[in-house]
Amino acid sequence: MKKPELLVTPGSVSEIKRQIEAGADAFIIGEQRYGLRLAGEFDREQIKEAIKISHEYGKKVYVAVNAIFHNKIAGELDEYVSFVKEAGADAIVFGDPAVLMAVRAAVPGFPLHWNPETTATNWYTANYWGKRGAVRVVLARELSMDAIIETKENAEVAIEVQVHGMTCMFQSKRPLLGHYFEYMGKNMEIEERQGAQNMLLHDEERNNKYPIYEDQNGTHIMSPNDMCIIDELLDMIEAGVDSFKIDGVLQTEDYRVAVTKLYRKAIDMCVEYPDQYEEEKEELLEAAEALQQDHRPLDSGFFFKETVY
Repeated sequence: MKKPELLVTPGSVSEIKRQIEAGADAFIIGEQRYGLRLAGEFDREQIKEAIKISHEYGKKVYVAVNAIFHNKIAGELDEYVSFVKEAGADAIVFGDPAVLMAVRAAVPGFPLHWNPETTATNWYTANYWGKRGAVRVVLARELSMDAIIETKENAEVAIEVQVHGMTCMFQSKRPLLGHYFEYMGKNMEIEERQGAQNMLLHDEERNNKYPIYEDQNGTHIMSPNDMCIIDELLDMIEAGVDSFKIDGVLQTEDYRVAVTKLYRKAIDMCVEYPDQYEEEKEELLEAAEALQQDHRPLDSGFFFKETVY
């Protein structure tokens, strides 16, 4: 069996070396002006440094250019994608066709990973974007295991699936928290709120707590639970899914590194000793559960249930 790529979201350049030691194969980085819900802010010099370090160890770096763009910033994309190529990145992650047009104009042929968050739900759409320049499609988090496998069987592009971490339930381009604090007479800079882990929406009826934070792309409300599929990887690996992503937004560096180590062990065991994986997968899940905060239980996302909103 082919080993899928283990893709992680580091919070800093210094974390990348720790993640390489933990077993990561590739990284998604970027800056808030162009990328959504990043685990850490990387300016241009840091992007160059991250790429240099990663390539020294034979790892890949994908730069997130997947924000929701208005005219002003869309006009900057030709210059930015040119920088990304010159910096040596391995691909650009995008959702907006404006990025595709910028790549065609400025750096034709540069690898693109299409990540529209919720609308990559079938292999027809995956192949549509493949014919327009995408070499990989990031599937929606709301798909079942059967749908993922069927898509992989029919896709003409590489397929990436998130296997761990929180997911975004709501995004507004407006700084909703900022407006609230201003209304209350408590002005706060976005930088002071972005990434704050103590900002939660409480749903007493369902006993859920939803992380909420702001960045330059607006307000994001995240899922109350963390997805974890560490005990159900084998079917996707056998189907040939190309990349497994761990999303580490709003988590600590130590947490992200520890989770990477667990998935590295699980993936290697699946490929090399599948029978042993079947015997030990419950222990892997228990180890993942031990890393969780009290208010963030693990679940299997939509892998085994119907999408219900």
